[in-house]
Amino acid sequence: MKVVIALAPQMLREFLSSCLKEAESFALTVVAELEDGMEAISAVHEHAPDLLILGLALPRLSGISVINAVHPRHPDMKILVLTDYVDDLYVLEAFQAGANGYCIKDSSMDEMLLAIESVLAGDKFLSPGITAGVLGGYMEAHEKTREPTEWDFITQREREVLKLVAEGYKNKEIAEMLHVSCKTVEKHRSNIMSKLGVHNVAALTTYAIDRGLVKVKS
Repeated sequence: MKVVIALAPQMLREFLSSCLKEAESFALTVVAELEDGMEAISAVHEHAPDLLILGLALPRLSGISVINAVHPRHPDMKILVLTDYVDDLYVLEAFQAGANGYCIKDSSMDEMLLAIESVLAGDKFLSPGITAGVLGGYMEAHEKTREPTEWDFITQREREVLKLVAEGYKNKEIAEMLHVSCKTVEKHRSNIMSKLGVHNVAALTTYAIDRGLVKVKS
């Protein structure tokens, strides 16, 4: 079976790849290793892997955007999210987009391998440390009326534009990456600012960092 690993940092990605190659319980071939969201989409379309191991905080496109892009075309591919985000909303967004498992980066290698085995077998997987919180969040989101926030009104495309703006890309660069016109990007930026009630790039960047779309480089 083929595996694509789209994950940062590089050390973790290479370590996981090495472990998969040596694991006797799996017959897995790592066909691509990368840490960029757009490259992840290209790799999935090129290799049609059986398993995608995916981080959420990727450059250019977030892991959620990657899932939304590849899941419709590769519905049988298993997707295991490997991240340090433990907030219920991230977990719920990942599963709603099409993820099969959600594992925390600081899990033991045995737990990561168990996560891989579980999703390949067709089961859902949640790291034990977040299961209780996710169940609570799921109940709140689906059985109670939740007061919507401004985030709920931002479309998936607008979230992609917001992330790229926060990463410092110009309108022309964003237009080229997303295969749209500059005017479309400008419209998205205007809509985002209106919905969030902000008026400059600095405020957009701060919001993107707070939402976990962009990580502050140390």
